[in-house]
Amino acid sequence: MTHYQQLLQINTSGKSLLKITSKVHETVVKSGFKTGICNLFLRHTSASLIIQENADPDVLVDLENFISKLVPEGEHYIHSAESPDDMPAHIRSVLTHTSEQIPINNGRLVLGTWQGIYVWEHRQGSHHRELVIHISGD
Repeated sequence: MTHYQQLLQINTSGKSLLKITSKVHETVVKSGFKTGICNLFLRHTSASLIIQENADPDVLVDLENFISKLVPEGEHYIHSAESPDDMPAHIRSVLTHTSEQIPINNGRLVLGTWQGIYVWEHRQGSHHRELVIHISGD
């Protein structure tokens, strides 16, 4: 088994779900692997990595609305050194993911028909995020 690794730079523009499926797929193609596993790791504690609906944008709006109600922003957190949105962003990333594993078959990610890969920015401001893509396979 061989390995391929790439660091993907992602710039976010504040709270949003940024679809990165095509960028990850390009890396899989570049690796040349036909069969294997694609490990994704987001190197941050105030953003998430999720696999979610990619056809109806209302799903993403509902997710953001739900998590905003579940983990509201405000001055009531002990950790507030950076800004009032920082601690809620940490909680949101704990409730979601910072890594995912996706099988590769015939040189393609084995995602469901309606699945897409997203970086979920939980902070108000724009940020520079880094995603490690590690592919193992043949």
